[in-house]
Amino acid sequence: MSERLQPGDIAPAFTLPDADGNEVSLADHKGRKVIVYFYPAALTPGCTKQACDFTDNLAVLAQAGYDVIGVSPDKPEKLAKFREQEHLKVTLVGDPSKEVLTAYGAFGEKKLYGKTVTGVIRSTVIVDEEGKVERAFYNVKATGHVAKIIKDLGI
Repeated sequence: MSERLQPGDIAPAFTLPDADGNEVSLADHKGRKVIVYFYPAALTPGCTKQACDFTDNLAVLAQAGYDVIGVSPDKPEKLAKFREQEHLKVTLVGDPSKEVLTAYGAFGEKKLYGKTVTGVIRSTVIVDEEGKVERAFYNVKATGHVAKIIKDLGI
């Protein structure tokens, strides 16, 4: 089981391909706050709801100084299809090796329909302008999570 991040931890650096195959690095966002959210799979109902919620609230989050990056184990081709099909505006990156998911504590054992399985743990990590973890949420629900983040951050 990977270690969960705590406030004050240095957010693990990453560079991953986006839906167009371009590299996206956490370092590219230095000086801005970043909401990095981890979801199991593109084009699934819960993940679609969550991505659409982030897209619908992107302007509000950006105005408050936050960038949003969604991370899943999907390949860029699937992310592109997801973005086009759902008209998503959030930056989606793929981590097929699951190294970044593991580094952020978003991959490991979880309960699914009463069974213990290994997979992506739906999580959100908020990184401050200096690259440190401001907040970390694990085992979040797909529905209502974006509204909760906005409320918790006082936006």
